[in-house]
Amino acid sequence: MEVDIGRLKSGEVNLGTSIMAVQFKDGVIIGADSRTTTGSYIANRVTDKLTHVHDRVYCCRSGSAADTQAIADIVHYYLQMYAQQFNQPPPVHTAATLFQKLCYENKDALSAGIIVAGWDKTNGPSVYNIPVGGGLFKQSWAIGGSGSTYVYGYCDATYKEGWGKEETVEFVKNTLALAMSRDGSSGGVIRMCVITEEGVERLFVPGDQLPQFWEGKPLKGSVSTKEARAEAVPIEVEV
Repeated sequence: MEVDIGRLKSGEVNLGTSIMAVQFKDGVIIGADSRTTTGSYIANRVTDKLTHVHDRVYCCRSGSAADTQAIADIVHYYLQMYAQQFNQPPPVHTAATLFQKLCYENKDALSAGIIVAGWDKTNGPSVYNIPVGGGLFKQSWAIGGSGSTYVYGYCDATYKEGWGKEETVEFVKNTLALAMSRDGSSGGVIRMCVITEEGVERLFVPGDQLPQFWEGKPLKGSVSTKEARAEAVPIEVEV
């Protein structure tokens, strides 16, 4: 039996998304929207795209939901084996290298863009970006997914080194809200994780409490719906 891979891929569940991770002085903050699409259909509006791979190592997933879930499961398995063998938590770089190896060696079969972030006792907080194709880049902040193209300028102009937790949380929240407002494949709620030496703290921003930005205003001379309704006059109809 022959299987048309192109046809299967065209209808797969896709994480058209906005994801990011930012390093601050005591740890890292990762965040993502929650919209999962199948073509133009929203298959899930409250997806959790922040995936636990070890105690203080998480990843954000974009691309094919099936591909990225499978990769994360494999890395989770290997990190558990690492912790058992060496009797210590795995470094974030080890997790990122495993993701990169899987993505690069299978780049022709996968659609996966992943950001790995966390804290370890050797290097402290760190963020690694693994775009589609399997590169590996250590960065102070990383963004990915379809919504990221709308907010690179905002991130470049706004990010500052040396931020504390509160400033970084606001930066992540504002960046994702901007991306979600412009990108049709991003939306829903914002989920964030604060990862430090003390542990992992989950944060949640409901869809009706997202930061509001300039969304446009009526053109000069246009008539509002309320005014138009007031001027409407009933028409007599002959029977």
